[in-house]
Amino acid sequence: MSQHDKNTYGEVWAPFYDDIYGGVEPSTIDLLAGLAGSPPRALELAIGTGRIGLPLAKKGVDVIGLEISEDMVDKMRLKPGGENIEVQIGDIGDVDVEGTFPLIYLAFNTLFVLTSQDRQVECFSNVAKHLEPGGRFVVDAFVPDMDRWDANNTRMGVSSISSNEEHAYEMSIHDPVGQRTESHMVRRLVSGDTVVLPVSIRYVWPSEMDLMARLAGLELENRWDWYDRRPFDEHSRQHVSVYRAQL
Repeated sequence: MSQHDKNTYGEVWAPFYDDIYGGVEPSTIDLLAGLAGSPPRALELAIGTGRIGLPLAKKGVDVIGLEISEDMVDKMRLKPGGENIEVQIGDIGDVDVEGTFPLIYLAFNTLFVLTSQDRQVECFSNVAKHLEPGGRFVVDAFVPDMDRWDANNTRMGVSSISSNEEHAYEMSIHDPVGQRTESHMVRRLVSGDTVVLPVSIRYVWPSEMDLMARLAGLELENRWDWYDRRPFDEHSRQHVSVYRAQL
């Protein structure tokens, strides 16, 4: 299974995605808008339900989305401004869109849902083909944490318990050689229903991501701990990396 199993990541995830992940921080929108050129334009890979694309468009950026799941796009269309964003249905590894952009971004660990190194390398290569000279590719992702896993490379962990009878926990298995994890996110909702949300990823270390960028002809311009530009260091658990195309 990959992110581009549109049934899993569309039909299964779409009804719950916004409730689980909510909104986006203003610093995210501010940083991306500042990199979107003049006139401001951006391509969002895996636009989903518009969690970033809609507030970025509201800030004046002409956003085009690429998304494999029509179910996710249907959710975005129901939101204010959702009908105004052009969306291409397709795979983020292929980046099969027209034209070039001053900014392309891929948020919320979504590079990792391309579940082979080859596909991740192809994503960087195809992004580079759609960047204007000097354009930026922004990726945010977690820094892998090997302490999450027990001696059998498995994990069961509670992620939330609320006072209104909601709770969530995760069951995962880890392949450290292939850098793959297969997980079930199990959530009990206020309604009393329980949903099982599958996640399959291939994680990437920041240094490996930098090599993918170099192979595509991009260079690391900045790396921060988060969109508010706080410094990235050895204690950081996530990063926002900005790769720049040659002028």
